[in-house]
Amino acid sequence: MAEAAGQVTTQAATGALAGKVCVVMGVQNRWSIAYAIGEAMAAAGARLVLTYVDDRAKRDADALIGQVPDARGYACNVESDEELVALGEALGRDYGRVDALVHSIGFAPAAAMKGRFLETTRDDFKVTHSVSVYSLIAAARAVAPLMTDGGSITTLTYIGSERVFPQYKVMGVAKAALEATVRYLAADLGEERIRVNAISAGPLKTAAARGIPGFADMHGQLLEKTPLKEGFDAEKVARTAVFLAGAGAAAITGETLHVDNGYHAMGM
Repeated sequence: MAEAAGQVTTQAATGALAGKVCVVMGVQNRWSIAYAIGEAMAAAGARLVLTYVDDRAKRDADALIGQVPDARGYACNVESDEELVALGEALGRDYGRVDALVHSIGFAPAAAMKGRFLETTRDDFKVTHSVSVYSLIAAARAVAPLMTDGGSITTLTYIGSERVFPQYKVMGVAKAALEATVRYLAADLGEERIRVNAISAGPLKTAAARGIPGFADMHGQLLEKTPLKEGFDAEKVARTAVFLAGAGAAAITGETLHVDNGYHAMGM
């Protein structure tokens, strides 16, 4: 899926995001949704910025940055208010403005994904919601002041927010809170012409997803029950992220958009 640097440069002049500064937070590796979104935004002409949490994630972020002219990367641990403030300051210094922010961040302790949901500990509940939900609020607070000509904020969620998937547990509750957060941020930021939306993506074979017990069954159900029987991959989610960041989505905010081959519409 990766574009060569020359291809990205050619598309940059006419792409849907030509000249826009697009920040993609949460690149973990080259199989992550964030990585796919970064590729798609670069191919659409964006001035690409990636964030990553540690040196391991930096290696794969750098692989994409190396293919995209003028792209940059910044370390940012969303559990640190100081690092989020530093990110906002660096973006203001290096770019002057931001047009789009993608928040592709979620985490639950492994112990919280096992056993009964009833047994979720207070500490596991707190850390899951801090990383997976509060980080969107904190990131928006750091970056929204740079959206001086309006902008777009997009996060990633999953249908486990609406329905019970037995192995999704506390992450399902966190995703429900994340979607409510989208609506409240949309209300807060609308007067500044900043749109806030979520993409509810179908199960994708990312490294993070493989850590969810029973993920293979979740993915198998997607292929079996969706109206659209064609393959489903991160590129399709990434194209939607490009759309939400662009002019075609100018009147869309506070929305959770399902991108799952229609799985969400099916009862059985």
